[in-house]
Amino acid sequence: MIEPGLEFVYEASGELEEPRQIGETYDGTRRIIPILSGGYVKGPKISGKLMGNSGDWQLTRSDGVTVADALYAIETDDGALIQIRNRGLRHGPVDVMRRLVAGEDVDPSEYYFRTVPEFIAPDGKYDWLNRSIFICSGARYANSIKLWVWRVT
Repeated sequence: MIEPGLEFVYEASGELEEPRQIGETYDGTRRIIPILSGGYVKGPKISGKLMGNSGDWQLTRSDGVTVADALYAIETDDGALIQIRNRGLRHGPVDVMRRLVAGEDVDPSEYYFRTVPEFIAPDGKYDWLNRSIFICSGARYANSIKLWVWRVT
């Protein structure tokens, strides 16, 4: 058996607009959370900023689990553009999730927020992002988000 390891890639933080409610649908409650430009990306191999005009398309299922499907991009400090599709799950005890929805700061250890980012990077310095699997843990705040990304080795 070969046990995979983890290599830290970066921390990212971004500001969010107010959620835009699509509403109740046949498969749950849907909303869009626009991601604003200017957030940061800092890590040992990559740094830059989050580009705007992006969003997280969320579905909250009947079991209370929120399915995130975010599409956004990083502009690195040296000018490369990297596309990211980040899909995953967020859930926790009912009272904790109510506090998150109300805009309270909740310790991220009180809920589960994990995603799997997929990168599309140009050939060259960042093409290593195209050749690995990544996992991410996150924290949601009233008007912002923080993400920590690792490469599975």
